[in-house]
Amino acid sequence: MSGLRHPTAIIHPGAKLADDVSVGPYSIIGEHVEIGAGTVVGPHVVIDGHTTIGRGNRFFQFCSIGEIPQDKSYKGEPTQLIIGDNNTIRESCTFNLGVAQKGGITRIGSDNWIMAYVHVAHECELGDNNTIANSVQFAGHVTVGSNTLIGGMSGIHQFVRIGDYAMTGFMTRLSQDLPPFVTAVGNPAEAKGPHQEGPRRAGYSPARLDMIKQMYKTLYRAGSSFDTAKMEIAALRGQVPEADADIGNMLTFLNNASRGIVR
Repeated sequence: MSGLRHPTAIIHPGAKLADDVSVGPYSIIGEHVEIGAGTVVGPHVVIDGHTTIGRGNRFFQFCSIGEIPQDKSYKGEPTQLIIGDNNTIRESCTFNLGVAQKGGITRIGSDNWIMAYVHVAHECELGDNNTIANSVQFAGHVTVGSNTLIGGMSGIHQFVRIGDYAMTGFMTRLSQDLPPFVTAVGNPAEAKGPHQEGPRRAGYSPARLDMIKQMYKTLYRAGSSFDTAKMEIAALRGQVPEADADIGNMLTFLNNASRGIVR
């Protein structure tokens, strides 16, 4: 095996680790864990439960990954945690398994940058390329899209959805859905403007960025009702063809906003 397995690490014989997976001092890997090639598990990390981890991830010290959910309905069922590829997971993060009665899978995508002390509860679903700052707390059943920026010490209420390229400021309390491309700040959260820096860094053209501004103004500044705003956003299709996918993304999100949206 080319991966460095420290002699103080405890790895269950039933665990399935690629040959080059490194496991640091005093870490514990449980029986039902699978870890893909190139992943580095630092010191004092516990990975347990039916947890599947992809390639090229890095776990820093004191993380607790795949532990049982903090839900009284959990009765020891073989629920799962599934983590994608190339995630950086900093110190003392806690990611829990799912709950059988409520879906059974907690899922984290790929290329996420997850800072220290982040908690991901049961049945959360995180997409790809998200930046999640220190001490963010996701309650159960939260859904996060891709390319978001979640500010430090934000608290996300159970069942809340966060759209692609959305952003929360420092210490935001989010109890309603946050649409794509929207920045929210405060306790409780309020919409403060379109989030354009992330799309700009991703290579969005000026015309596409202008359409994000227009969607935000239609939703938050035009004084229209929620249903009227959706129709007005739909009417923007075709004006900037490259932005039609963004308009579709926004409309799909708004049509499924059962908790209401941040206002």
